[in-house]
Amino acid sequence: MTSIIDCHTHRLDAAQALIAVNPREFDPQPGLWYTVGFHPWHDVDRLTDADFDLLEQCARHPQVLAIGETGLDRLRGAAIDIQGQVFVRHLQLAAILDMPVVVHCVRAVQEILTLRQRAGLAGVTMIIHGMRGNEHVARMLLGAGCYLSFGHLFNTNAITVTPHDRLLIETDEADVGIGEVALRVADVLGLPPSAIEDIASSNLSQCLNTK
Repeated sequence: MTSIIDCHTHRLDAAQALIAVNPREFDPQPGLWYTVGFHPWHDVDRLTDADFDLLEQCARHPQVLAIGETGLDRLRGAAIDIQGQVFVRHLQLAAILDMPVVVHCVRAVQEILTLRQRAGLAGVTMIIHGMRGNEHVARMLLGAGCYLSFGHLFNTNAITVTPHDRLLIETDEADVGIGEVALRVADVLGLPPSAIEDIASSNLSQCLNTK
C-alpha cells in the first residue's frame, strides 16, 4: 500500500491521501483511498435508516479506511442535537468496523468528547481535522487520545504542544499541496519538511491499522 500523507482532502483525484466523500457520491477509483460520512453541514436532519445502511455498505469497501467526516458545528448546519445524534451513529459504526473517525469540530470540543464518552465509545479513535484551536483546546483533545490534523492555517502553540506521534497534516479544500502544509509545520517545529511528511504518514498508518 502506498503511504498516505494527506489525512483529509476533498480532491477526488488526490493520491497519497484520504479522500472524504458523502456515501451517496462514493465512486472509488483504482489506487485511491477514502473516508465516508455525512458532513454536519449537509442536511443531516433528513437522514434515514437507508442512508445509514448505505454508509455502512460504503464503509465496508476495501478502499475505505476511516469514517467521516462527521461531527458538530455550532456555526452552521442542523440543530446541534441532531448533529450529535448523527455523530454518535458514525462513532458506533466506527466501533463495529474498528476504524478511526475524521471529525469536523467547530466550537464544540467539549460536546464532541462528552458525546463519545456518554455513548460508551471512548475507545474509538478520533482524528480532529482542520485543527485551528489554541494550546488549551489541543491539550483537551490530546488528553482524550485524539490525533490532531493540521492544514495550512493553524495555531502555532497548538502545533508545539502536539506530540510527534499524534501529529497529522492535511489539505482539506485549500488550494495548496500537502508539501506546502508540511513546510509550514516544519518551520514551526524546526524540522525538515520531509521529516514532517514521514511523521504524518507513519502516524496515519498507525491510526488506520495499515502498518
